Formats: sequence, C-alpha cells, structure tokens
Amino acid sequence: MSLDWIPRDNEIKDHAIFDDRHWGTDDDAPCVVYTKKPLTSPETGQEVEGLYVAEVRLHNPAQYNSYTTEMAKGVIAGFGAASGDRSVVATVFTGTGDKAFCTGGNTKEYSEYYSKRPNEYGEYMDLFNGMVDAILNCKKPTICRVNGMRVAGGQEIGMACDLAISSDLAIFGQAGPRHGSAPDGGSSDFLPWFLSMEDAMWNCISCEMWSAYKMKYKGLISKAVPILKDGDKFVRNPLVITESFLDDGEIVYGEFKTGPEAKEAKAMMKELPTDMSLLDAEVYKVVWTLSNLFPGCLMKSIDSVRAKKKFFWDQMKLPNRHWLMVNMNYEAYQGFGAFNTKRITGQDTIDFLKWRQLIAQGVEANDEAFEQAFAKPLK
Repeated sequence: MSLDWIPRDNEIKDHAIFDDRHWGTDDDAPCVVYTKKPLTSPETGQEVEGLYVAEVRLHNPAQYNSYTTEMAKGVIAGFGAASGDRSVVATVFTGTGDKAFCTGGNTKEYSEYYSKRPNEYGEYMDLFNGMVDAILNCKKPTICRVNGMRVAGGQEIGMACDLAISSDLAIFGQAGPRHGSAPDGGSSDFLPWFLSMEDAMWNCISCEMWSAYKMKYKGLISKAVPILKDGDKFVRNPLVITESFLDDGEIVYGEFKTGPEAKEAKAMMKELPTDMSLLDAEVYKVVWTLSNLFPGCLMKSIDSVRAKKKFFWDQMKLPNRHWLMVNMNYEAYQGFGAFNTKRITGQDTIDFLKWRQLIAQGVEANDEAFEQAFAKPLK
C-alpha cells in the first residue's frame, strides 16, 4: 500500500552554522585555510563526483604554524563546517610547509598580551577547548597529516584526531614544564591512552622530543613516511636510527643519532629537497578506505572509540582551564616571557635553580623576584 497520502516536507535542510569569516588564504598568514578537495581514487586517479575531503590547514609558517586567537576560531569553524557538510567524507588536519604541523599556542601572543591578564587567558582557553571539542565532535573521520613538528599544544590538537600519518622528519613532544605551563590541553588526558603510563608521564614532563619512528613504534601514530628525496628515490630520516632495533640490549630504533653520525645526517638533510607526495598518498589511502564503508556504521564506530578520549578530556578540561588561567600571573608569565625574549637575552628559559632557591627562601612572587631568575639582556 502506498504511503503517498502522508504529508512530507522534502526540501533539503541546511544545518551549517559556520561561514568563512574565520578563514583566510595563503596571502593572509597567520590564519586557517579551509578547502574542499574532490575525493579521488588512489588507484585510478579518478574524482568521485559530488564527494569531497575537507582540509583544515594551520597557516602561520613564520611561527611554525602556532595558532593565534583568531586561528583557534578558524579551526573550530573548519571542523564544524566539515562535520555538517553532507558532501564531505573525511577531514584532514595539517599545517603549511614541511617544517611544522603546529608548535602550539602563539608564544608572542601569550607573553605580550595574555600573561598577567588571567581572565583574558581563561576566555582564550575556552576557544582552545572549543578546538579540541570541535575535532572530537566532528561527524566525519579526522586525520592528522603531520607535515612537521607536532609539539606542545600542536601535539594536543593533533591527538584529538582519529588517526595520524606523519612525515618522518616530524618530532613529537611537550614543552609546558620548561616554558611555564603544563600539558593540560589534552596531553595529560590523551597520552595515557596512546602510550604506557610511564612513557606518557615522561613525554608529558621531560620536554624531550621524540622522533616519528619512535612514536610509530610506541603506538602514537599510524605511519611515518619519508619526505626527503635523492633524485627519484625517497630517503628515510638520516638523523634517526631505523636500520636496527637493538644495540647492547637497548632498544635503539627511532632514537636520534649522535656525534659524527648526527653531524653527517644534518648536512645531508640540508642538501636534499622534500617531497610530500608519499605523505599525501598515505593520507588519501586512508581516506579512500574510510570512504568505502557505511558512513553511519563508520561514525558510530569512531564515536565509540573517541568516547574513551572524551571521557578524561571532559573530566579535566574546565578545571585545567581555570588553573591555566591563574598560572598566567605566575610561572607562565616567566616561562613565556623568557621564550619570547630569547633573541634579547640569548636564553629561552629562566634560571630554574635560582627560582627554586627563591621559593625555598619564601620570597613573594612579584616582579622583583621574577627579575632575579630572568636572564639579562645582552649588551
């Protein structure tokens, strides 16, 4: 029996709530560039009519793709737009160039504006939390195309993505305790899911940088691919040990070379050009796999896995927001200030031991005390 007699409204609805006001172009750095690229078969190169891959690109290469306040809005708008666009099959999150995916928040902005303005920084952290929420809530698979350094806040927004494919020149790590903050924009929530508890702890607090191959071995990323090219041949990162796994009982795979080997590797890296074609091919291989699945079943599966990350993120994002806000009057003021003035003083950190001595003496945390731990301007 036909059901044509039941009244129906068949006009397609538009659920988008974001427009292009927070996006820019390659001429507008610093900004976020949002584009839709045709879904293309990696086997035939043929475009699929009416289907697209959204790209949210951090575009601030002069500052290693660190995100400004306005760029945070651009990321939120990008993932929101991709989420609500029925023609988008997946969202790729990346940065401009071959040096950095993202090195976190814009230190110049932190030091010169947000430090000693805790309420303002709290409002900024609402935007940062909105970035992570936008990624975790995106109703399309999210892939982090790690085109270079993924450090500090860059590490955190990258880990919010579902999968990560990385250039093998990329490094990964946190910077908070060295520069006056804590990795509480997601790393303290996400890293224990990706790594062992002790690896997560050390990566959070040591401020060591780990290679893409080490992170692949430890399970943080899906794949590391070479981008250096010698003629028509790709060359794996010469600065990292990839030819062996053990040396004298120690795991050396993914560790950085030292001494003459490192010097030779750095010289080679300066000479060889980069080519992102393998990285792009791997990303689009993942996109193609995801595109050939039931979209509803796919997103249910993704949301089920995301829920584990979201549980701890949602538990801590507001308490962390309040602590980070207050800390802008204290160690963040010193840490970001020291990093921002390194060209003036020649030092990118305060004198940590001096500061500990002052704390041991019970000094009041004021500018006079801060001055004793800051490096002095070079003459």
